[in-house]
Amino acid sequence: MKKLVLSLALALTLFQFNAVAQKKSTTVAKQEVKVAIDLNVVKDDKVMVAITPPTFTTEEVVFHIPKTVPGTYSSDNYGKLIVDFKALDKSGNELTVTKTDENSWKISNAKALAKVTYWVNDTYDTETGRGFGKDEIFSPAGTNIDEGKVFMLNNHAFIGYFNDKLEIPYNVTITHPATLFGSTSLVDLNKSDTVDQFVAKRYFELVDNPIMYSKPDYITFNVDGMEILFSVYSPNGTHTAKSLMADLEKTMRAQKAFLGPINNNKKYTVLLYLSDMQKADAKGFGALEHHTSTTVVFPEMMPAAALGEQIKDVVSHEFFHIVTPLSIHSKEIQYFDYNNPKMSKHLWMYEGVTEYFANLFQVNQGLIDSDEFYQRIVGKINNASTLNDTMPFTEMSANVLVPPYKDQYLNVYEKGALIGMCIDIIIREKSNGQRGILDLMQKLSKKYGAEKPFNDDELFVEITSLTYPEVGEFLNTYVAGPTPIPYDVYFAKVGVGKAKMSVPMNPFLKDQSTPYITVDGKTKEIIVLPSDELNEFMKGLGIKGGDIIVSINDVAYNLDNIYDMIMESQNWNVDDAITVKINRDGKEQTIKGKVKLSMDEVEGYGLIDTTKEPLNKAWLKG
Repeated sequence: MKKLVLSLALALTLFQFNAVAQKKSTTVAKQEVKVAIDLNVVKDDKVMVAITPPTFTTEEVVFHIPKTVPGTYSSDNYGKLIVDFKALDKSGNELTVTKTDENSWKISNAKALAKVTYWVNDTYDTETGRGFGKDEIFSPAGTNIDEGKVFMLNNHAFIGYFNDKLEIPYNVTITHPATLFGSTSLVDLNKSDTVDQFVAKRYFELVDNPIMYSKPDYITFNVDGMEILFSVYSPNGTHTAKSLMADLEKTMRAQKAFLGPINNNKKYTVLLYLSDMQKADAKGFGALEHHTSTTVVFPEMMPAAALGEQIKDVVSHEFFHIVTPLSIHSKEIQYFDYNNPKMSKHLWMYEGVTEYFANLFQVNQGLIDSDEFYQRIVGKINNASTLNDTMPFTEMSANVLVPPYKDQYLNVYEKGALIGMCIDIIIREKSNGQRGILDLMQKLSKKYGAEKPFNDDELFVEITSLTYPEVGEFLNTYVAGPTPIPYDVYFAKVGVGKAKMSVPMNPFLKDQSTPYITVDGKTKEIIVLPSDELNEFMKGLGIKGGDIIVSINDVAYNLDNIYDMIMESQNWNVDDAITVKINRDGKEQTIKGKVKLSMDEVEGYGLIDTTKEPLNKAWLKG
């Protein structure tokens, strides 16, 4: 009997314990940050953000807006966009807040904190064009609030984080006009036309996925199992997603073919914001990469052909970031400190190899020929020569946020790409053309991947173990050391050297500074200058001095869009059909013919050692 009583008592105790535990489990607040943004309410070009925090057990908590975000390599201080910051308890009473720096707010009595609210200003309408790395936020990392028309939400500028709460989920609700569509790689969990709900597993995922709200102008297509969303905002309707899609699709198919198995993204979003240069609008042109998307800003006034070329070059660079640093990166990037960042030593790889791939894939996939590729590389050598060629690249990279190193940042796109090229050539030479730097990136990606960072100081040793001792010697001498790279030595390994080249001249320019045309300031008409030495283009069509160019290929031109005419002419090829309407002596006439271009002989680079042709082919086409 005693045993029975004891068992019953134990059972009752366990029952009571389980009941209490179940009750507690239903009352424990879910650890997440809830965010609400209403794009229907805009005041003085600002929108409000309301944040419901998780439960805090400390007396104080600090809320941050990022100082720096990955991919920008500059201190932008997004906290300067925040006004009227308030911390409230559940009754709506304000808690004591102390602003500790430009990007941080310390909140007292954090246990009572129920909500944080603040208003966010935008950046596009205050830009002057001084741009990246100076005192302005780079447009693709900035924001725009244009009520009822467009909202560019780079989430790091709208949504902050509580200290020590970077790794918990973010649940974001955005209310917006039904006329606007939110383009993003995030998944909308709300089927409403006016409310979107996004859930990110941590803060990094939230800021890694920008959202552009605008009148729906997007197109989707599939590239080898990867869904592409291409969304365009063109304020005056000059360009559309449909009209620009061909260039993007051609580029991305070529990139996927070049990368092969290294990329397994299932979704990728390209947000193209076109700036109205006649108004206060974005002036920092370029793009910012993310794991599954890129944000691109260009002037709307660009002709379609020129814009297509820019999309090919810029978007391809950003897309290749899926390799590095997004799949191959150091602990400094994996555990990025948004307000006190420690930078990695390896910008030569993150930006340089990416830029090299953005050019190499084009010759590899037949988008450009080898001569153009060589000239691009020579252009990078010339640009790099204007910067500090003896500053160790790893030293510059680790200190890129402060002078004098930040003034050398642009060299990541010049010398950084050239470093990638030299490593590629070394690997090709040592492997008899069988492998190159893409093979190295594939091996590094397999070893590490998006969630496994490497130790900054160990990367050179790891690369050497995966390649050859000569690669390690190059890295230590020319990347970690102050020695300038002898580019001709590496060119010679693949048979490339200085050579005379014939290049077509611009049909409207006699040389770099002497035009064949002028403009009447009153009538805005484009007039051919009187000359006894008109070029092959004009002589071939019978154009004479004094003729007024009215239109070319049915596109009317004058002072307002003469830039478009010049840019469009860069795409003409010899013997292309052309129709020019002119006004001669007060009478309009139409001339039909073929494009003839004068050629100019310049010093460039080309294949001069045919014994190295097999290795050269492996380098450019392997």
